[in-house]
Amino acid sequence: MPQQLRLELRRTASYRRRDFIVSPTNESAVRALDAWPNWHAGCLALVGPEGAGKTHLAKAWARKAGAQTVTAATFNAANLSAWMGRPVLVENADRCASDDMLFHLINMAGERGGGLLLTARTAPSAWTATLPDLRSRLNALAVAEIGPPDDAVLDGVLRKFFREHHILPGDDLIAYLVRRIERSVPAARAVVEQLDEAAGPDHRPVTRVLARQILEIDGETPDLFE
Repeated sequence: MPQQLRLELRRTASYRRRDFIVSPTNESAVRALDAWPNWHAGCLALVGPEGAGKTHLAKAWARKAGAQTVTAATFNAANLSAWMGRPVLVENADRCASDDMLFHLINMAGERGGGLLLTARTAPSAWTATLPDLRSRLNALAVAEIGPPDDAVLDGVLRKFFREHHILPGDDLIAYLVRRIERSVPAARAVVEQLDEAAGPDHRPVTRVLARQILEIDGETPDLFE
């Protein structure tokens, strides 16, 4: 078996658009983001389960649009001029943004040069809103939905995470993991980190045999016929 390339260096997480894996589960959301700046009222809600790729797409859009990321900690209604006339990104809007914050940012999004991308796990129509005017605005937001990762996405993100750990996996290992891990990007990241740690300082080859051991430790059923 060829020796795998292993270096001690680590790459930082990449949110480049070209690294995003497009598949049927997310291609409609990708088209919606690419329609910028022609979003209805300057707003778009990017919705999907944890680890579906919302942050990757959002950060890539923010870089392209020159958007400012706004959080509950940085938002100040008394200083709205800081975001007037420029695109804004708010992540986890369904859990981390106040009514006041959402109301003002949605109102500003339609101004010349403005815009607003919100990421969330649930659709805006399901968010709690005590302000009646905000409720109507949330219900009117355009929504782009990302589904859970399919085989193509899992294959791509596994290879991406292995590259970040400077591990060159075999195609048989990728296929084995795609069939067995939880269908989420965090699960793919976690199993690559586990495999890297299990390889240890001796740089044990990261193979399907090692993957089987890791998954069995995590409670997977052993593969009796493979």
